[in-house]
Amino acid sequence: MPPVFAHGRLRLYLLKLLDEAPRHGYEVIRLLEERFQGLYAPSAGTVYPRLAKLEAEGLVTHATEGGRKVYSITEAGRAELADRGGELADLELEIRDSVTELAAEIRDDVRGAAGELRREMRAAASASATRVEDESWKAAKEELSRARQEWKEQARRARDESRRAREEAQQARRQAKEAQERAREEVQRIAGQLQEQFAKSGGMLGSLAGAWLGGSGSGTATAPGAQPGSAAPAGSAEPPVADTDWAEDLAPTGDPARDLDRLLDRFRDEVRDAARDHGVTSARLAEARAHLAAAAARLGATLRAG
Repeated sequence: MPPVFAHGRLRLYLLKLLDEAPRHGYEVIRLLEERFQGLYAPSAGTVYPRLAKLEAEGLVTHATEGGRKVYSITEAGRAELADRGGELADLELEIRDSVTELAAEIRDDVRGAAGELRREMRAAASASATRVEDESWKAAKEELSRARQEWKEQARRARDESRRAREEAQQARRQAKEAQERAREEVQRIAGQLQEQFAKSGGMLGSLAGAWLGGSGSGTATAPGAQPGSAAPAGSAEPPVADTDWAEDLAPTGDPARDLDRLLDRFRDEVRDAARDHGVTSARLAEARAHLAAAAARLGATLRAG
């Protein structure tokens, strides 16, 4: 008999059978025999050690019912089965080919036996042409008839199993393709969310700069040593309009000094995020220094006036 399962393939097929429904070891052996139309049946010494190994790896678990272990697949087992969907589809095709090959061998054996039987019958008939057909002749005819019927039945079962294996392989391929599509859509959705968050972060940073650096009534920042209302450093961008809703998500604690520390932390984090995402050049550093100096002077004056 040609090999049915390559290395590691029986383990994969056991996971498939347990994914269909919880089963005990004897039922797994019987199902494998049915799938191969009685042409192949693994021994208990082949199936039970593999079930025990799958359980040790956390891919299956068991419960005792009526004195027997009933095995069920775990989520980890289903994950491995999903990851190896393409390999499972190939295995279904290999099983179909194995069934077809085994059926062909049986068909050839039956044909050879029938041919040998016919030759023996002709020889017996030639040696006793005048003899009335006796019970041995009838038994030979019946044996030939049974052999033909058995061959037809096995050929029919092999065709049915081949068709079913082909349909299951096609279904497995469709499921694998659908899983890939869902994974691609999920990646695209997460990428869209990240882009949206980056966009929101950029808008918040602009609002932050306007809230801290805007001039009184004019919206223009003051450079170090410059008088209020003087022009911003050359090459600087127009300051954004102040965002009055900035940092509203920071609920007051009742301690103004602590709330101020939290606002400064938020300001520092958002400036660092902007620098990390967009980079810092010498010109941007000089302009940022000017804005920070102006902001420090305005805040210091505000706190000292208090």
